[in-house]
Amino acid sequence: MKEKRLVKKPKHVRLKKHISQTQFIAYGFFLIIITGTLLLMLPISSRDGQSAPFLNCLFTATSATCVTGLVVADTWSQWSLFGQVLLLIMIQLGGLGFISIGIFLSIVLRRKIGLKERGLMQESVNTLQIGGMVKLAKRIIIGTAMFEGAGAILLSLRFIPQFGWARGIWYGIFHSVSAFCNAGFDLMGYVEPYSSLCGYTGDWLVIGTISILIIVGGIGFIVWDDVARKKWDVRHYMLHTKIVLVTTVLMLVIGTLLFYLMERAHLLVAMNGSEKFLACFFSAVTPRTAGFNNVDTAALTDGSKFLTAILMFIGGSPGSTAGGIKTSTLAVLLLYVCSNIRQTHGVEVFARRLEDESIRQSACILTINLSLMLTAAILIMVAQNLPMSDVFFETCSAIGTSGMSTGITRSLAPFSRIVLIILMYSGRIGSLSFALAFTRTSPKPHVQYPAERITIG
Repeated sequence: MKEKRLVKKPKHVRLKKHISQTQFIAYGFFLIIITGTLLLMLPISSRDGQSAPFLNCLFTATSATCVTGLVVADTWSQWSLFGQVLLLIMIQLGGLGFISIGIFLSIVLRRKIGLKERGLMQESVNTLQIGGMVKLAKRIIIGTAMFEGAGAILLSLRFIPQFGWARGIWYGIFHSVSAFCNAGFDLMGYVEPYSSLCGYTGDWLVIGTISILIIVGGIGFIVWDDVARKKWDVRHYMLHTKIVLVTTVLMLVIGTLLFYLMERAHLLVAMNGSEKFLACFFSAVTPRTAGFNNVDTAALTDGSKFLTAILMFIGGSPGSTAGGIKTSTLAVLLLYVCSNIRQTHGVEVFARRLEDESIRQSACILTINLSLMLTAAILIMVAQNLPMSDVFFETCSAIGTSGMSTGITRSLAPFSRIVLIILMYSGRIGSLSFALAFTRTSPKPHVQYPAERITIG
């Protein structure tokens, strides 16, 4: 009788079994960032043909992959066409998620999609069930191509007469992808460095197209799928879809109105009615992790800056290209507070009751994000003598992956830039996922201790 031999599995196979889905996604984004950093350091990536410093490249690669938009150097002035293409690839990978793109390529190549891949897809886009992952991946890629393609065509109609055919088409593609992925990178440094979309304040075609792309990219793939399947049958939408759509509309309406009230005697004085509306509406849209601006952010009143910081902290919706604590988190917490004030049993909305787990997760996400943001702000102010309002604005922008800035990004010291890099990375993969990815340990036997009440409030 032959003796059986034990075959030792390769090390990478053994390690893979011990990596959770959350860790796999976190490490995947990290690998994309490092690869992008090394490629940006190549002389061909820079406009002047010189190799850019490592920290600058790391910051830019993180900002692009985490679809943030904060930059230490003007994108057009610093990066060559090769560098711009690299940024666009990182933005697309970061916006859609490399898992979604990988599964779609597997579908095209007719490879079998196993349960593990479907689980990763579920974790990546934050869906509630594992069924239908293949169809969802198709809808995500096809829907993205349609929206980005339509946006590129519309933007090119404006950019071609202004910049010529080649540059106009490239600008249309770049800004369409950047807007849909809520990245906020722009190439308007060709006209004036760091100007973003300030040259198009009253342009309905440019501002309208960018706004629609930001909103659609930020409502989430789950909402896409639900609306695509049920069309206009609003009554049968998932509870998640209803909460996201209602919260998004309310934030846009309230944000637009508040920006008008705060800036009507300031930035809006010299504008006509159409320009005022576009300026206020876009100021309510773009903090939702998009990062563009059509008015000078540094010139905003303190009230408008504070409102912008709040919107950046909230961000978009789960399973989207946006960051922040997410609209559903805000809605759940507000509903929970209202429920406690009214002393009702459970949190109910749209004839449905929310699970306690959703409330616990929402509270956890808010606490972690707020803690990270405040800790980062304190660290930066300890390292540098900068205005508190600007630092607060910058850290909200980083954790919410928004990319808006009052202009201090370029003056940050290396330590402060590293702090923002960690914030952007955490904001993209999700603060809760960030905590789980790097703190998960082996499960231990659960011991439940005696309960005791304490005084609250």
